Amino acid sequence: MSNSTPSRRRLLQVGGSAILATIAGCTGQPSQNATESDSQSDSSTDPQTQVYQETIDSVVLVQTDEGAGTGFIYDNTHVVTNAHVVGEAASTEIRFSEGQWTTGEVVGTDRHSDLAVIAVETVPERATPLSFIDGETEVGQNVVAIGNPFSFDGTATAGIVSGVDRSIPSPTGFTIPDAIQTDAAVNPGNSGGPLMSLEGRIVAVINSGGGDNLGFGISAPLARRVIPELIETGSYEHSYMGVSFANVTPDIAEANGMDEPRGLLVDEVVDDGPAAGVLQPSEESETVDGTQLPVGGDVMLALDGTELLTSEDLGNYLALQTRPGDTVELTILRDGSEQSVEMTLGTRPDELSR
Repeated sequence: MSNSTPSRRRLLQVGGSAILATIAGCTGQPSQNATESDSQSDSSTDPQTQVYQETIDSVVLVQTDEGAGTGFIYDNTHVVTNAHVVGEAASTEIRFSEGQWTTGEVVGTDRHSDLAVIAVETVPERATPLSFIDGETEVGQNVVAIGNPFSFDGTATAGIVSGVDRSIPSPTGFTIPDAIQTDAAVNPGNSGGPLMSLEGRIVAVINSGGGDNLGFGISAPLARRVIPELIETGSYEHSYMGVSFANVTPDIAEANGMDEPRGLLVDEVVDDGPAAGVLQPSEESETVDGTQLPVGGDVMLALDGTELLTSEDLGNYLALQTRPGDTVELTILRDGSEQSVEMTLGTRPDELSR
């Protein structure tokens, strides 16, 4: 399955040595005067400060030979971060907020969701596990990003949830569905850190920044599915249909004789993939105002009764409601009439074929 997404900004996995070399004497540690000044101020009514104080001991620096990023305590023996932070490393160095270091072993990675789990030898008593939110993430809700941008440890930036149900690039060439967008500042080194609600729960695992006031994270529902399996087995399998498709725009609807734009037009079907012999791809095109538009393929309208209005609808359902081997029912539009077909989902390959 593929669809059009913005290019990935892979700037979030960096080492701190070059940055610190150019900012002589700036270690990111608070001065004694600053600490004393902060202790004199009353922050009891500041929810961002409260979230930071309750979270910071559970946020760590993750360092490998390739660079550094952020992570957080998931349980008493595991740290969660991004797969692109650990890269191909088998072990990492972990630094806690008060300066203690420990060694970590990478026990599981999933490049499709850009999540990784590290087993740590020792965890300070103050570094308690962080929990993911249980309910829905709402656009406009306040959040705090905590991490180590440019290796300045213990940094907090505040903002709101700017969008939900985003599709963002993964390191494999596929997309990460159900992603969270925020305007909280996200910079190199924030990768793998928590995006916290003001209630003190993780909304998303920070993944990337795409420009001014534009950051993204892996959603709590997807992380809750992937992380336990990474701990148990070291990997996670994602559902796969083996199709590429296009959102049905007004122009595509007109070219295909549809009364209104709806659903996803099947553009290609992967040979020997789950959809082969089940879905019919578009094999022709029509030029409208100088643009080539696909015509003649099946239009996917619903999956197990869930209406498919956008590509995000399909990606979210597959990621959060299905597993490889499940048989799903697709409602499709074929040759002008609606019908239902069944498909057994496969396992997503390691890389997207080009």
